[in-house]
Amino acid sequence: MERRKFLETCLAMGGAVGLPALPAWAEMTPRLYERTKLVDIHGAPLKARALVAETNYIFHYPFVATPCFLLNLGRPAVAEATLRREDGSTYAWSGGVGPSKAVVAFSAICAHKLAYPTRDVSFIRYQPRRSATSDAQVIHCCADHSVYDPASGARVLAGPAPQPLAAILLEHDAATDELVALGTVGAEQFGAFFKKYEFKLAMEHGQAKAQKPIGGTTVVRELTQYCKQTIQC
Repeated sequence: MERRKFLETCLAMGGAVGLPALPAWAEMTPRLYERTKLVDIHGAPLKARALVAETNYIFHYPFVATPCFLLNLGRPAVAEATLRREDGSTYAWSGGVGPSKAVVAFSAICAHKLAYPTRDVSFIRYQPRRSATSDAQVIHCCADHSVYDPASGARVLAGPAPQPLAAILLEHDAATDELVALGTVGAEQFGAFFKKYEFKLAMEHGQAKAQKPIGGTTVVRELTQYCKQTIQC
């Protein structure tokens, strides 16, 4: 089934934004949130073709304080992948979107100890070139050296991470080249994230705002424009 038809079916079954935790029988079903258009720093709809290959971009979804990576891998991602959560359940990732199926998005919250990009520093980022500690074209968290493959649904390649990064479902409009975030697939860690960083997130985003839905649009920036320092390892 095409992604749009599949998601419309899921919406019809769920009937609301912010669906509850999925039952075991629905392990291939995404968790859907508000449709949120990706826009640039000027508020204009972001075009998929404007994304520079192998560059770290960041946006927030589905909540004000939950960061995500947006990547143009510069090559097609796998058409689909079956991945496994820490609890042993499996789920399907439907691959990249855009003209070359190279655009992907994932939660930027590391699946190990929830390291994430802040305004001051980011220990986690996409790494286009090989380093002393990992291969090229991976998402690497330098906090504890968890390594993920963004071309196959952020599958864990190395390190202590017990499961892949949650994937962000994207819809690409071929006519306008615009991108919309629809929901997530995989193991969300938002509850643990809000609990661990409650005070810090309140300082960054405001006490009442951090856990609010991001709304109808979310701004995409290069990671270097979002945080002051990106740790290399």
